[in-house]
Amino acid sequence: MGRKREVAEVKHLLAEARLVTLTGVGGAGKTRLAVQTAAGLSRAFPDGVWLVELAGLEDPALVAHTVLEALGVPDETGRPSASVLAGHLRDRRLLVILDNCEHLLDGCAALAHDLLRAAPGLRLLATSRERLALAGEHLWPVSPLPLPDPGCPLPGGGWLRYPALTLFAERAAAVVPGFAVTAENQDRVAEVCRLLAGIPLAIELAAVRLRVLTLAELEAGLGDCFRLPGTAKRGGEARHQTLRAAIDWSFALCDPAERHLWARASVFAGGFDLTAAERVCAGDGLPAGELRDKLAGLVEKSVLVRETDGDRQRFRLLEPLRQFGRDKLAGSGETAEIRRRMRDHYLALAVRSERAWFGPEQADIFRRTRREHANLRAALDYSLTAPGEVETGLRLASALWFYWVGCGVFGEGRHWLDRALALGTEPGEARAKALWVNGYVAMVQGDKAAAVAMLEECHAYALRAGDDVALAYATHRLGCNLLAGDDIGDAKPLLEDARARYRRLGELNSIVLLAGVELAVTSVFLGDLDRAGELCEEACATGAAHGEQWACAYAGFVQALVALRRGELDRAAARGRHCLRVKGTFHDLLGIVLAIEVLAWTEAARERWEPAATLLGCAQPIWAGVGFPLFGSRHFGAPHGECVTRTRRALGDGPYEAAFRRGAEFGLPEAIAYALGDGCPSPFPSPFPAPEPERPTPLTDREAQVAALIAEGRTNQEIADRLVISRRTAEGHVNRILRKLGFDSRAQVAAWAARASRVRSP
Repeated sequence: MGRKREVAEVKHLLAEARLVTLTGVGGAGKTRLAVQTAAGLSRAFPDGVWLVELAGLEDPALVAHTVLEALGVPDETGRPSASVLAGHLRDRRLLVILDNCEHLLDGCAALAHDLLRAAPGLRLLATSRERLALAGEHLWPVSPLPLPDPGCPLPGGGWLRYPALTLFAERAAAVVPGFAVTAENQDRVAEVCRLLAGIPLAIELAAVRLRVLTLAELEAGLGDCFRLPGTAKRGGEARHQTLRAAIDWSFALCDPAERHLWARASVFAGGFDLTAAERVCAGDGLPAGELRDKLAGLVEKSVLVRETDGDRQRFRLLEPLRQFGRDKLAGSGETAEIRRRMRDHYLALAVRSERAWFGPEQADIFRRTRREHANLRAALDYSLTAPGEVETGLRLASALWFYWVGCGVFGEGRHWLDRALALGTEPGEARAKALWVNGYVAMVQGDKAAAVAMLEECHAYALRAGDDVALAYATHRLGCNLLAGDDIGDAKPLLEDARARYRRLGELNSIVLLAGVELAVTSVFLGDLDRAGELCEEACATGAAHGEQWACAYAGFVQALVALRRGELDRAAARGRHCLRVKGTFHDLLGIVLAIEVLAWTEAARERWEPAATLLGCAQPIWAGVGFPLFGSRHFGAPHGECVTRTRRALGDGPYEAAFRRGAEFGLPEAIAYALGDGCPSPFPSPFPAPEPERPTPLTDREAQVAALIAEGRTNQEIADRLVISRRTAEGHVNRILRKLGFDSRAQVAAWAARASRVRSP
């Protein structure tokens, strides 16, 4: 609001400079100005405008990884994230907003320096309370909103010329129906805004007080507050002091239980739900029975933002209010206790999710874990920095194996597991599990030497300690590592031994199913297709009995291999597509790329050369983001090599390269859509007939993007961040989609988006 001139100036700066940093106090509107500026620049940046939210990130080592995540770049290889990011950006023209850098200044500055050197088409727009201090950085101080001069009465309707007053009027009308700025009260509104120095957040916090105060009482209260001894701190900018005083006053007007809730909720790195609030914030001055009312009270006071995610409600603190809450929590001496409660809550969530992963809730567990990603990071960080908590950190990092390896988060999983294992060196069950989980992650990344070292340590410990569970998992993962390394003869007995151990222990979960699937792969490579088929059928039957999908989809990949070798091309294509659909649901990069590979091989067997080349191109960048293509394996690589040779020979070098390049340029959602035949963006024929949507889509392109993000399980705030729009605009899109499609839930939209061929992720 009222930032047209600033938007134009920042756009001009970005045309001249490659790094522009918006500085100013918290709550001054830096993020809003950045988003408004970026919204009008999409044509100038053909490779996109991307918002990277850093406020909830505490570990500076994950800054580059967070940028990769925001850009949707698959990188789970274990290579330095900054190098991968530089390579991805090298030939692209795009704008990246690094939002809320102040607590990660060194990490953000180092990354910005490296990226700007590596990628000449990159522009960076940073928001921070402090500059990044890089050569070539241009600063734009974000000033408070313009105000009328003190002591000068406004003419009738003169308030409309001042953005600070119009913001106050808008927020006041939202909480007090019928409120309006008039010729009679406009000077008093102007004085309120002057007391608040025109700072948008301070104005919004004050305006909601009109629920319980008259305008005159509001003015008097602010005046008294700012005249209190000690309100103005020594040092620091006056605007910082004004915002602090305004938030202090807002805090003082909360009742004691609301103050406890505000301070304790500051430990959440992302949004949080009612259950988290009950388990982390209640007690000691905040009775559990009052918590719902206190949440509602803080929402009404604009301290908490309430967001709807399907049938769930989540809450979050605006960043300046979260920082204020952290200060209050530290002053109360409760920080360690509340952070421990927060960690315990997310540890319990991770353990429950690990157990429930082997069941029909897998897709919901993926979405919930992704939604809580920032809070899980905070819980891990606490466990690995607080004295005496390392073993719990090992347990938490290990319990999340289903997320690290099942949902394409290898790189971050390796980061936390490596940290935990470096700190928790005492042999025991917790370290043993972390070793085999990290060995699994390292193998998928192609780091076979590290995988073997960790798995052999786990194996040796299990033999010494008589830990039969650790021995079964270590044996299994060592066998799988040999399989990926083409030691089929040695892999087979280890996998058979692991399966026997699992049976004796009564162990049954998705990893146990994988032992049978991986044994089936050895049977394929040894030419025993009947045995491979039997093992896959057994795995699928067991999985179906429990509602499991993730591991069974890998069985579908092996069934596609079997069918391909038998010349059953329709069955091979059907099993490959099924595998891809399931793996796409979980963002399982390894499963996705294996499914695309087998579909490419099937197209070549059908002599459909252009789709085969395009699918090979689709697979190439995904492999680059996962690890060694096809594990560097001769057995896995043989059908790939044959497919490449035959397809190139049939098409000729030029057409082959063109088709391959086309596939390689697809983003991950486009590659999946092409391989499934859903809304194929390629000029070549789709390899499979596209299913008809249940109804013609009435959605605009933007609404279709929003629908695709709903299908990914994104909240309204995440949709707003991804598309660089306001949360209110995102909510409007969601409501219009529901109305146009005649649905009453986000789940129905998600199901529709999965089928409708027009819906593509941005």
